[in-house]
Amino acid sequence: MDVADDLLDLRRDLHRHPEPAWREFYTTARLVDELETRPLDGLYVGPEVLAEDRRGVPDDAELDEWARLAVDAGAREDVVDRLDGGYTGLVAVLERGEGPTVGVRVDIDALPITEADDPSHRPAADGFRSENEGFMHACGHDAHATVGVGVVDAIADSDFSGTLKVFFQPSEEAIAGGEPMAEGGHLDDVDYLLALHVGLDHPTGEVVAGVDGFLAVSHFRATFAGATAHAGGHPERGRNAVQAMATAIQNLYAIPRHHDGATRVNAGRVGGGTASNIVPEDAFIEGEVRGETTELMEYVDDHAQRILRAAAEMHDCEVEVVGEGRAPGGKSDGELAALVGAVAETTPGVDSVLGSDSLGGSEDATYLMRHVQERGGLASYVCVGTDHPGGHHTSTFDVDEETIGIAIDVFSESVERLAQSEI
Repeated sequence: MDVADDLLDLRRDLHRHPEPAWREFYTTARLVDELETRPLDGLYVGPEVLAEDRRGVPDDAELDEWARLAVDAGAREDVVDRLDGGYTGLVAVLERGEGPTVGVRVDIDALPITEADDPSHRPAADGFRSENEGFMHACGHDAHATVGVGVVDAIADSDFSGTLKVFFQPSEEAIAGGEPMAEGGHLDDVDYLLALHVGLDHPTGEVVAGVDGFLAVSHFRATFAGATAHAGGHPERGRNAVQAMATAIQNLYAIPRHHDGATRVNAGRVGGGTASNIVPEDAFIEGEVRGETTELMEYVDDHAQRILRAAAEMHDCEVEVVGEGRAPGGKSDGELAALVGAVAETTPGVDSVLGSDSLGGSEDATYLMRHVQERGGLASYVCVGTDHPGGHHTSTFDVDEETIGIAIDVFSESVERLAQSEI
């Protein structure tokens, strides 16, 4: 389909106003503005769609600053007020008589990356580069959110019989929004769930009907506390938190691999100390563990927790370990993927359909997928390829906007097909 001008405007407006996890105030308000013009039967916002328990929520001062930025950028203050405490995201519902309940999951958050400003970068050249300096949509979530609205439009104008729920999920990049959205109640009656991602190194015109190979993941922050001393005069009086941190890092990478499958560990961000002549009393590690299955991730996590505690004890320090983002493994259901693949085969603009592919990373859509599957439903994670000049999570990433129309067609036709057939 040709993408309607209002949807292109929406995608570019979202691209101009990227917001990180739990701070998607402008994004949520902008989507509310857009969806309130559609013939919905329900539009649920923030606290109405998320379980109360959430990981990785910033402090009140940071949330207030992002809320202020959103209002200054034109977000409706009444909507932003409803998102108090970082309860971002929304669910749009269309009820069209008897039939299955079909869910579509899209994510809406951005990344802490400074966007390229070179004229060769299309958002810079065409005037929709990020206005929140240091943050950008470097993974296509602006396009995902736009596709979600486009699917609402397509189903509203169709003969679909059943219920459509579109989940606009916050905090995917922090691996923190999937679980509270899955536990928020709106997913409980979903029979089929389709989750979207664009790109993933697949070109425009290629569709992967069922992505597998999700690595279960757990993020953590370990904070080490020791005691200061003069590094030259009385080093013996100090308790060196950086030594504890360094010992932990070395041993995290020494966790034995497992014969049941792939495992990963990474100390991604570390720091500590104040000056070269002071024994450091503070240090931290922000890290993650992953596994080919949830059980393998938990195996690595158990080892990591023990190592962090032992490293602190070895250097007479204390450590506090806080779990942050977390997601289980997941698998697309073959029957649902086959239906999506059959739809894609006849979708204009699609010239290649793959039945499956391995993600090779992690995604908290697996919480929503498992929630549906554990209640007898089916779920599939669908990739719609897009030509992008930079890789995901880089400063030059952009989306081929033709992809938006292809994704709307594939998803809306799949939703309609599910109402017409039993799988």
